[in-house]
Amino acid sequence: MPPISAILHTHNDELRLGRALETLHPCDEILIVDHGSSDLTLIIAREYGARIVQPEESPSREARLARNDWLFCLQPNEALSEGLEASLFEWRIRPSAEVQSVPAGAISSRAQTASGWSPAGSETRLVPKTWTRWQGRLPMHDPQAIVLQGDLLRFSLP
Repeated sequence: MPPISAILHTHNDELRLGRALETLHPCDEILIVDHGSSDLTLIIAREYGARIVQPEESPSREARLARNDWLFCLQPNEALSEGLEASLFEWRIRPSAEVQSVPAGAISSRAQTASGWSPAGSETRLVPKTWTRWQGRLPMHDPQAIVLQGDLLRFSLP
């Protein structure tokens, strides 16, 4: 059974962080990498039981701070759909031997626009702790990643 650590980078995200954290029920740990927030971001994170750490030199080093072998990377303006939550719960009940052969997990995303929700492509967001390919704070897309059911919802408004 592979437990999951969620990793979010924050900076003054008090208006959107709660929505993101509220959907992370499948994750066994929430790790907040805070970049100097001066609003209520850290208080909100603590209310959800998140562990707060300082930024490291690279995302690979931050990943090593997680307690679990699998990481789910999320931004503060994103949330998991119910379908994606279910997929992550299903992931957690897979035998550990089965997930060792999986390179990563990709998720379809949808972005909020003024005219509704638009498809925003597939992104690799579930990665092993040993992942070394990063694009900024998020994992680089791996075309060999298995596709998880459900959507990652990206909100443009608080």
